[in-house]
Amino acid sequence: MNKGITIDIPGCESRTIRTLVSDYTGTYSVGGQLVAGIKDRFIQLAKSVDIVILTSDSFGTANEQLEGLPVQIRKLQDEEPQGEPDDRKKERLVQEYVPKQVAAIGNGNNDRLMLQLVKIAGGLAITVDNGEGCAIDALQNASLFIVGARNALDLLLDPTRCKATLRF
Repeated sequence: MNKGITIDIPGCESRTIRTLVSDYTGTYSVGGQLVAGIKDRFIQLAKSVDIVILTSDSFGTANEQLEGLPVQIRKLQDEEPQGEPDDRKKERLVQEYVPKQVAAIGNGNNDRLMLQLVKIAGGLAITVDNGEGCAIDALQNASLFIVGARNALDLLLDPTRCKATLRF
């Protein structure tokens, strides 16, 4: 098991994140292309947490863009049951991990239930905007919003940065 990342937030219970579960399209990519700086951050984070990408892969580029990186890609169209809405699939797939020990990152309506589950369980639910927008339902179900995927991953690489935003 990986060592995890401990996040100490004044006024809250300490959190240990062992799995990063996130969206791909619009979260780490713009127009299907991986945002600069994400590869290096994934390599750094993989030393502490497992990284799982749950994606509809709207542009069909996730495999190519993430090739060789220490991430597990799970395409929603390949997950059972077929016909289940993507937001429900993401919620259900996050339950395979310990939601309290998950950092979830997303930007779309289909991320809202995943974010909500993680937030309620006591994990860390982050919404981002890389220029393709962030759905209001995703925002309302997150612990915090940050501009840019690099910044979101940097919060996990240096968890002290979460203190100012999340303290009570």
